[in-house]
Parts: sequence; structure tokens; C-alpha cells
Amino acid sequence: MNGTDPAGSVPPGEAGEAAGGPTAAPSTRPALSARPAPPVPLRVLLLGGTGEARRLALALTEAGGFDVAYSLAGRVREPRVPPSCRVRIGGFGGPAGLAEQLRSERIDAVVDATHPFAARMSASAATAAAATGVPLLVLRRPGWTAQPGDDWRRVPSLPTLTDLIDRFVPPRRGTATDPCPRVFLTTGRSDLALFAGLHRPWFLARCVEAPTGALPPRLEVILDRGPFDVAGETALLRRYAIDVLVTKDSGGAMTAAKLTAARALGLPVIMVDRPPPPAGFPVVSDIAPATHWLTALATCRNAAAGASSGAVTA
Repeated sequence: MNGTDPAGSVPPGEAGEAAGGPTAAPSTRPALSARPAPPVPLRVLLLGGTGEARRLALALTEAGGFDVAYSLAGRVREPRVPPSCRVRIGGFGGPAGLAEQLRSERIDAVVDATHPFAARMSASAATAAAATGVPLLVLRRPGWTAQPGDDWRRVPSLPTLTDLIDRFVPPRRGTATDPCPRVFLTTGRSDLALFAGLHRPWFLARCVEAPTGALPPRLEVILDRGPFDVAGETALLRRYAIDVLVTKDSGGAMTAAKLTAARALGLPVIMVDRPPPPAGFPVVSDIAPATHWLTALATCRNAAAGASSGAVTA
């Protein structure tokens, strides 16, 4: 005996092995790790009716990660709708009805891509978004800009247009046997009632669908839908001996050819200014920044959801 304790010479944890006892096997159970919750598609209400709205719907569908509901007012019987997204047609019942729709459908974001002159719908969207706290983005294509050689007379609104047309004297035919102006109206069928009380001018109106209600007494309607080209617009202006073109500042390339044709023929254009977009909300002019805005919103939403859920999987 040297006074050394054999047991004390064995490092702790190895006593069983030194004594010939069994050794505990290391655990093969994986450690618990936190994983982010799977991304949930961003529910988007897209107020459409324009080419930009359709292109945005297609871009979001192709990108993935978005659940798009495409909404139309229902004024056209055969609207152009994008594939691969839900489509709803009809009004909401004002701002309160739209707010209820946002809540019941759990909408995460609204994009107002309606026509630049759909002021009532835009106002409803802004009011509903403010009431519910749902983010709203306004998508408006740029307005038209006068080019050298254009003869534009701008008016602030459609009601101010009627007096100007009624007093308009054709610069080339003011002393002709028929001094009444021949007016090409491209403001839309819903606005024709504004001119119903004008008996002096002769109107040519181009509409997607036949107008109803009160109409000007001297009116011819042609049914057509763009896009239009310069050659066709020039031929139309000549065929009907048009003296003045009346249009809204809708912007875009689909119906801009009439402005080029009017410039080439030396015709004056009465341009109705567009209403301003709703105040207090971001405005973009193309689908690229709109897609970026929605993608950033989806990323932030999913990051916040993952952080708050604390999802843990084995």
C-alpha cells in the first residue's frame, strides 16, 4: 500500500468505465432550434380598371407571396381582367363599406390603381385606409405634357368645360355656313350628360359601350376601345371634319395618338386637368416602385410575425 486511493486517481465521470461499469451513451436528440414561421402571402386589395393595375396584378402573381384581389367598378360589361387572381366586381357601399371589406377580408395593403379621374373611389379608399390603418399606395401614371406645336387650352374640371365649348368658335370655319363647332369628345360615356343642354355644337363621342341617360341633341357615337394609332386617329379627325378635341388628362400611351393627330392637323385641344390624388399617402407612377413597396411591406410583416410568434420546432 502506497497510501494512494485508487478511486481518487480516476477522473470524475470515468469511474464507471474504470470499474468496468457501463458508460452512458451521448444523447442523439437534436437541440431545439428556433425557426422563422413560414411566410404568409400578403393580402392585397388592388383597385383596378387600368392597364397599370392589370400589369401590377400580373407582376405580383408571377413574383409569388401575394394574395391579390382585383376589384372593378363594373361599369364595363366585358372588362379586361388579369388571370390568376381573384376578381370582384361592383361597388363597396362607400368608405364605410370598403372599411368593412378590409376588416372582414383581413386585407394587409390597398393599391389604388384606378383611373386618374376616379376621384370618388380614390377618396373612399383613402378614408377607409385611414379608418382601418391598412397601408394605402396610390398608383397614377403620369399625365400628358404639351409638345411643340400643340394648341392646348386647360380647364380645371368638366363642369367648367361646357361654357367653353358652347362659346367655342372654330378657328378655320367661323364664317362657314355651319359655324357650329364639331367637337370630338373622348371624356367617357358617363360624362355625356353634362353636354345635354348644349344645342349649338355637334358632338362625336367615342365610348367603349353605348351611353345611356341624357345626351346632347346633336351627337354621333362610335364604339371602340384603344389602343389607337396615329394614322387611324388622323383619318377619323379628317373624316368627321373635327374642329376641336376634348379630352381628359388621363395620361398613358394607349390613347395618346389622338393628341399627335390633333397636333399634325393644327387642331386645338381642350384638356381637362386631373384631380389631385388623396393627400397623406405615397404615390408612385409605375408598377416597379409599386411592386417594391408591396415587397418591402410583406418582408416587414413576415419579419415581425416571426419575431412575435417565437416559433420553435424540434
